[in-house]
Amino acid sequence: MNAALIVVLVLVVLVIIVVARSVRIVPQARAGVVERLGRYQRTCNAGLNLLLPFVDRMRPMIDLREQVVSFPPQPVITEDNLVVNIDTVVYFQVTDPRSATYEIANYIQAIEQLTITTLRNAVGSMDLEAALTGRDHINSQLRGVLDEATGKWGVRVNRVEIKAIDPPDSIKESMEQQMRADRNKRAAILTAEGVKQSAILTAEGEKQSAILSAQGQREAEILRAEGQAKAIATVFTAIHEGNPDPALLAYQYLEALPKVASYGSTMVIVPSEVTTAMQKISEGFAKSQ
Repeated sequence: MNAALIVVLVLVVLVIIVVARSVRIVPQARAGVVERLGRYQRTCNAGLNLLLPFVDRMRPMIDLREQVVSFPPQPVITEDNLVVNIDTVVYFQVTDPRSATYEIANYIQAIEQLTITTLRNAVGSMDLEAALTGRDHINSQLRGVLDEATGKWGVRVNRVEIKAIDPPDSIKESMEQQMRADRNKRAAILTAEGVKQSAILTAEGEKQSAILSAQGQREAEILRAEGQAKAIATVFTAIHEGNPDPALLAYQYLEALPKVASYGSTMVIVPSEVTTAMQKISEGFAKSQ
């Protein structure tokens, strides 16, 4: 009984081992390379996969999703002999698990070294200003070289981004001083433009005010002259229509003499017509007596 029980237990353990080595479940977005007796046999996709126990062996699964690798800053010498530290990020994806397994030992390390080499070649032919402003050009150049080189490794480089380009501290101070000078210059220009526009607007306002004031004075004088002309015409018409005799005119003149004297005038001019009229008034009074 004990021997039979031991045999049964051994068979159960063997079955469990055979099943464990025969069944492989590959998760989604993963791939497993199967080797049979040390040689490539097939690539297992997501799902349940059966292997020949003790004959087939599945290598570590490969992630088929897009991966992001950030490399540490690398010192690069520009064309004008300045050392800058460039920090890069590479987005890539494994498209052929077999090539990624057998064509390259470590594709991540290979991508890193290739990125560094290509980056130094690209930035080495540019000066600092071009490198700082030409990130898109550097990114496209890196992507083209990496995509061409990693194609045979079963890897596709989707995007290469430069996170930072750090120039030396002395260059940073010079750039900050230049930027500060540019800002001060723009501020001075804007202030001068504002003063200029303010002066122009003030002069225009004063000009318009002077024009309007002159026009108002001219119209007032015209209206005043027209009023005086109408008043004179009215008086002239009334006098001619009334046909006053010299005696009446002399009487009116006599009434106006006190007003003339009130202005402090010491000399009064008497027209000859008024003198004649007064003589006639005297003659009238004499006849009536």
